[in-house]
Amino acid sequence: MGKKVKKEVEPPPKDVFDPLSIESKKAATVVLMLNSPEEEVLAKACDAIYKFASKGDENKVTLLGLGAVEPLFKLVSHEDPLVRRNATMVFGIMASNNDVRKLLRELDVTNSVIARLAPEEDIVVHEFASLCLAHMAVEYTSKVQIFEQGGLEPLIRLLSSPDPDVKKNSVECIYHLVQDFQSRAAVRELNAIPALLELLKSEYPVVQLLALKTFGVISNDRETRIILRENQGLDHLFKILETKEFNDLHVEALAVVANCLEDVDTMQLIQQTGGLKKLLSFAEMSTIPDIQKNAAKAITKAAYDPENRRILHEEEIEKCLVTLLGTDNDGAKAAASQAISAMCESLASKDAFGIQGIPQLVQLLSSENEEVKEGAAIALANLTTASPSNASAVAEAEGIEPLINVLSAKRDGTIANAATVLTNMATQEPLRFSIQSRGVMNAIVEPLQSTNSLVQSKAALTVAALGCDADARTEVKPGVKLLSLEELNLQELNDHRAIILVNAKLPDVSFSAEDKSQDRYDGRTTSSSSSIRKSSKERASSAVVSPVEEKQESSGRSPSSLSKSSTREKGSRKGKGKKEEEKPKDEEELQTMSKIQQEVILEKVPWLPPFDSILLDYITDASKTILPLTTTKEQVVALAQFVADKMGGPIERDKLHEFSWELHISEIEFELKCNVVPIGKIKKGTFYHRALLFKVIADRIGIGCSLVRGEYGRAWNEVKLVDDSPQGITGLLLPPQVYILDLMYQPGCLMKQGSAEADHYQHI
Repeated sequence: MGKKVKKEVEPPPKDVFDPLSIESKKAATVVLMLNSPEEEVLAKACDAIYKFASKGDENKVTLLGLGAVEPLFKLVSHEDPLVRRNATMVFGIMASNNDVRKLLRELDVTNSVIARLAPEEDIVVHEFASLCLAHMAVEYTSKVQIFEQGGLEPLIRLLSSPDPDVKKNSVECIYHLVQDFQSRAAVRELNAIPALLELLKSEYPVVQLLALKTFGVISNDRETRIILRENQGLDHLFKILETKEFNDLHVEALAVVANCLEDVDTMQLIQQTGGLKKLLSFAEMSTIPDIQKNAAKAITKAAYDPENRRILHEEEIEKCLVTLLGTDNDGAKAAASQAISAMCESLASKDAFGIQGIPQLVQLLSSENEEVKEGAAIALANLTTASPSNASAVAEAEGIEPLINVLSAKRDGTIANAATVLTNMATQEPLRFSIQSRGVMNAIVEPLQSTNSLVQSKAALTVAALGCDADARTEVKPGVKLLSLEELNLQELNDHRAIILVNAKLPDVSFSAEDKSQDRYDGRTTSSSSSIRKSSKERASSAVVSPVEEKQESSGRSPSSLSKSSTREKGSRKGKGKKEEEKPKDEEELQTMSKIQQEVILEKVPWLPPFDSILLDYITDASKTILPLTTTKEQVVALAQFVADKMGGPIERDKLHEFSWELHISEIEFELKCNVVPIGKIKKGTFYHRALLFKVIADRIGIGCSLVRGEYGRAWNEVKLVDDSPQGITGLLLPPQVYILDLMYQPGCLMKQGSAEADHYQHI
């Protein structure tokens, strides 16, 4: 047997490195390892970076500075599952930093991260990929990217994940996404409501809270509320409200209920099941201010519907709201005041609040909180509108002085509504005297100078209501008389800007046609003896009339023709000499009596503003041609073109200086011998003439618009229009947008408020 030969071990290949365990305490070294071709090195490097980044925000910034994000981005889609998982974990935790998110947006990582939500991926990958998306969805740009790249559908699927962290991250991301209306519609179409309702049963409060917040946003859409009701969503919400252990969820649950109560069907369902009584009792008895505030907001939203107001009144909502006015929380007080304002559309509620709530609202006018003060003013304004008894109740509650005091408040809404209350009260003479005696005219001067057009208009109405007494008029500005329209009409021509008169009201039929068309067109009562005698017969029968004039009236002849015929008759009987002697005496007597008669009649015939028949024709034409148009937008555009056509047509922007509207207005003033110009007579009008005419006709035919006064003779109209729904999304109701209307250059052109073209139109 031969000797055994020892088998030689083959040496390892020269180009292979022996296994080496690398340890490093420097982040820069580990970041360099992210470029390794070996999966094991990559996995360990990602794991080390994850632990380092978890320690704080400073470490994330350090990694960003070392350039770790770019190689990590490549590893998120690596073919090795472990490398892919660890890289995704780093992305999930790094995305909480704002600077990291900025770089992630630039790299457009959303598509790669969304791909990690696929069902075949590990649950840990789902957790951190959804966490990364939740962090990124805070910014609008990323929100759009996630939606457009189809991230919503896998996120909704993960709401049913067995892992609570995946649920939490997914619903948080969805909550951020649904702030945009496109995502809200998509959530509804992808049937996410049942999955979200299941999250309300979670044992983890943070998951329940995020689900409720999401419902709080998507339930603003009526279609979503219907689906929520059909899936017994209200039962889930009321179970939360009835569970004391869930008191940290009550505020958000009430916010969802508030949206649901806007629908009459939901309101009726809640009333029938006894839920409404529970809700009101819950609001009254709760000691948590935010719950009381949200309950009042829920009532406010519901009260915008007439049927809902009826149901709320049946449940004695007034008692609940008055109780909330007496809470210690300013937010609850302000919300209760808003709810009272909404309920005031119901006359029964208005009467009930007049008895119970007015004294408390008057007290709130003296609150140090500006929001509370404004809410009280709004409520009182609505309570006193068309309600003399409530106006008297405000005075009885000693509300006049607080109302005058808040005319100098910080918020425009407070001032405008306080002025409205004073206007409503001033319709009653005793209250008007009481308001005047407290120095209201001095207090109203500041609101009249406000830059807010609404405040100005409300203050002007207050002055008009209070200035019907001579003492009040002299108090507005000492030493300067506030002229009436009649006095302005009788002024001599001057070089001041013309006073534009708007009056399409038909004159009193008791005056003769001649009186209306001639004697009163220019606003002055002429001394035409025929019109005076007609007025004497119809409106001043007690005046002294000579037998000669009575005969003239019965014959219908003028004084001159009558005197001639009478002298001819006398001459034929008594001879020519006698006729010549008596003629001067008869005519002198007639003229003397005519002057006396004129003075008597002028004292008895009331002055009327000139009737603008042209304006009435404009309104009639607009009613026939513009009102039948299908959409509001079509009506607005058509009316703009109509107004521009009546006032000189479109004008080229570069040739505006050649449009001699000033000369045209002066010619009208000279023609009428008056500074007051009826708007219908203006055929060449500039910005403020056209804007005023548009507003007048729009109001008469039912088109909503605002008239805004600018500087240097500029004025414009603002209209609110709803844009068409985006393509692919049907039944979506977008919020209305404010547009500035061009009446000068391209009549009918609609410019979005705040756009460069709108600003150019509004300013010189």
